Parts: sequence; C-alpha cells; structure tokens
Amino acid sequence: MKIANLRRDGRWQLAVAYEGRLATVFDIAEAAGESVNSLPQTVDDFIARPAQRQRLQEICREGLQQARWQTLAEDEVRFGPCVLNPQKIICIGLNYRKHAAETGSPVPTSPVVFSKFNNTLAGHREPIPLPSASRQVDYEAELAIVIGQKVSGVDAEHALTAVAGYTVANDVSARDLQNRTPQWLLGKTCDKFAPIGPYFVTADEIPNPNALPIRTYVNGEVRQNSNTSDMIFSCAELVSYLSRHMTLWPGDIILTGTPEGVILGMPPHAQRWLQAGDEVTVEIEGVGRLTNRFVEAAEETEGAR
Repeated sequence: MKIANLRRDGRWQLAVAYEGRLATVFDIAEAAGESVNSLPQTVDDFIARPAQRQRLQEICREGLQQARWQTLAEDEVRFGPCVLNPQKIICIGLNYRKHAAETGSPVPTSPVVFSKFNNTLAGHREPIPLPSASRQVDYEAELAIVIGQKVSGVDAEHALTAVAGYTVANDVSARDLQNRTPQWLLGKTCDKFAPIGPYFVTADEIPNPNALPIRTYVNGEVRQNSNTSDMIFSCAELVSYLSRHMTLWPGDIILTGTPEGVILGMPPHAQRWLQAGDEVTVEIEGVGRLTNRFVEAAEETEGAR
C-alpha cells in the first residue's frame, strides 16, 4: 500500500495511491459509506493506530475492485512530508562501501549515528532554501525506514517486524558547516534539509529493503546510481543496533545512508555545489521519486507549509 499526506482544504489529509492517481481518505470513506472518523486522517495516524489502519486496508481492497473513488492526479496535489511529526529522525553516515571509499574514510566497524530535527522535514516538490551561511550544499539519496511499533533491544533476525514501511529521503548536507567541527549536526539540520516522500510504502510491498536500485538526478543528470545491497549495515542490523541504545517509537524515521556519487566525493575541480534553480530527484525502485528545487531563502515562501 502506498499512502501520502496531502494539504487540502487547509488541513492534512491521508491519500492512497491508485494506478498513478490519489484518493483522499474523505472520498474513500464516502464511497464506502464509512465514517471518516473511523479511518486514519494522516500517515502518522495510519502508523500509530493499528485498528484504523486495518479498516482502511479492508476498504481499499474492496474499493480497488470496484474502482469507485474520485481520484486526483499527482500534479494536482500538494504533498507534505510522508511522516509529519516523528519523535526521532536518526541518520546513519558512511553506510555504503563505495561512498566511504570516495570520501577517503575507513569502513565503519559500527554504525555512524547522527540526527536531524523536525524543522528539516519537507515534502515532494517543496522548495528547499539554500542557507546563507553555506556555499557547499550537497545531496544524499537515502532509503528511509519508518518504525511501526515500540521496540527496544530487538535482534537483527526480528528487527524488520518493527518496521511499518519505507520512504525516499534526501539527506541534504551543507558540507562547509558539517566539516567545521567533528560533530556533523550543524550542516545537517538547516531548514528543510530532510525532504521525504512522496509516499510511505508499507513494509509488505518491500520484502527485501537491501536489494533496491537507488539513484539521484540533478537537473536530469544521473549523479548517484547504486543499490541498497552496498550498505555496510543492513536495514535489519540498523534497527537492531539503534534499538539496543534507545527505544524506537512508531513514526520514528531512520535514514540509512547514501551511496557513492555525492559532490563531496568528487575531485575538487569537479565540485559544483547545489545552486538556486537546481532540481534534485531521488529515486528508489518500488518506493518512489522525490523531487525538490533549491531556491534562495527569500523564494522559499512559495513552498511554506
């Protein structure tokens, strides 16, 4: 199941993807003769409320067979981040072998963990402002794990049972700020530096998250072209490792690292950092395509949520 958060009529609405189009939970409820209040209103509700989640899935299975929904085209809607209010956004650095090699870093012996905050969230097609304090903004294609149940101390063999689903992320990074100090936080937490979406894809649709082609395009040019199989620590290992150090809660997001092909890994003479007007698309097979345009900070109000 693929679902998304849409901004419609002044509020967030959950929408279900259907043959390249979208149906909102309000239209789904109306077509089914169901009270909309018995269904999840956002993706966050879908993750947090298993009973409502199950009912929506039942209605959608029936509705798909009858094709009775009023639907919207993707280019007609305004997407939000596919998780609106995670408790934690946990990021993993240097988790692809070829990316570690291109940056001249040793292969980590344990996951490199840092964090982002909710101010970094952005949706599909939402403009991302270039911070005035940085001149070296970079892209990072990442598969994001979304936790579906409270979990602590889980072993790797069972870790994926705690995963509700997956989405596409871009771990936007201001490299001059990131590398100013040993802590990467400042270069990772500028406003809208973690666009995610457009879709949250339930875990049953992704049987093996470590076998997914992953790519980045900048103005249509392929920059990253890899596979999640190149991860040093698999998705299951990451969930297990993190759960041994902190309790993971429904809606928590884990960005699993980026493959080779970032600007930072290029020779200095070839480094062209992101500029206003650049459009970056991150694509993960089976999960979706996330596109954002970079703008000067003054232009950003166009995409304000």
